[in-house]
Amino acid sequence: MLSKINEIRAELEALHAANVAEVEALRIKYLSKKGAISALMNDFRNVAADKKRELGQALNELKTFATERINNLREAASAGNDAADGLDLTRTAAPVRLGTRHPLSLVREQIIDIFRRLGFTIAEGPEIEDDWHVFESLNFAADHPARDMQDTFFIGRNPEVLLRTHTSSVQTRVMTSQQPPIRIICPGRVYRNEAISARAHCFFHQVEALYVDRNVTFADLRQTLLYFAREMFGPQTQIRLRPSYFPFTEPSAEMDISCNLCGGKGCSFCKGTGWVEILGCGMVDPAVLEACGIDSKVYSGFALGMGIERITNLKYQVKDLRMFSENDVRFLEEFTAAH
Repeated sequence: MLSKINEIRAELEALHAANVAEVEALRIKYLSKKGAISALMNDFRNVAADKKRELGQALNELKTFATERINNLREAASAGNDAADGLDLTRTAAPVRLGTRHPLSLVREQIIDIFRRLGFTIAEGPEIEDDWHVFESLNFAADHPARDMQDTFFIGRNPEVLLRTHTSSVQTRVMTSQQPPIRIICPGRVYRNEAISARAHCFFHQVEALYVDRNVTFADLRQTLLYFAREMFGPQTQIRLRPSYFPFTEPSAEMDISCNLCGGKGCSFCKGTGWVEILGCGMVDPAVLEACGIDSKVYSGFALGMGIERITNLKYQVKDLRMFSENDVRFLEEFTAAH
């Protein structure tokens, strides 16, 4: 009998179970009323009197060991099941590739974050607009030659309904619905009827900003632009303002930044000038304020606008605008580290 006890103990030491059901089967095999250990207990009655003490102790130790071994296996199997509870068995066995945010979205959020720190709030409006909000309220007369600069998409045959050519229409909606102080930033998609190429597209993205309050000056505009340029392109960035023309601002300017590739020394990217144009700006024309119901003798303001694609090109040197809308996963994966 002692050899049988040692044999069963060796079996117990080698036991393993993958789940609770297998543990239960092992319990029945060794510890149930018809199990191996119970069978030994029944045979114990036939043991000689002088062997009962030794074999009885060995049987008790075997039963205790078997109970502890089965309990340990049950705990291990239960822990394994708990870990598997969170496993999605419907997932493919192939590795799941994580996506990445679009570079235009990354730059858009960075621009918005910079202006938020200056107290600007986000304003949005419809992409299908009317002529008054897109043109007339912004000092574009019906026969104004500047309308030809916009290359507008009209909806059907109605010249009063169109796809917005700039997000300035959001500014006019805000100015007609509330009185100053107004400090907003207007991000969004715009449309112009242009031939698609590496340098132009029929739709693109803009961010415009508007600040209207008492005693707003061109100096406020310049300081805002300098802060933005250094936050976006680095603390060493310099800016310059060149006189320009926009129907809705007077005076108007184009802003250049020192080339972030050559540091202003001149390279192929900046065409040897050391400067790169990034946005247009100016003081809001008093006629625009009056058209929107704001007293231009009391309030003044500045506006600025930039193309998000343009800023993204400067940050990441993307040479072909078409890549932004082709959804090429290989192109998008290049911006994983930019998050």
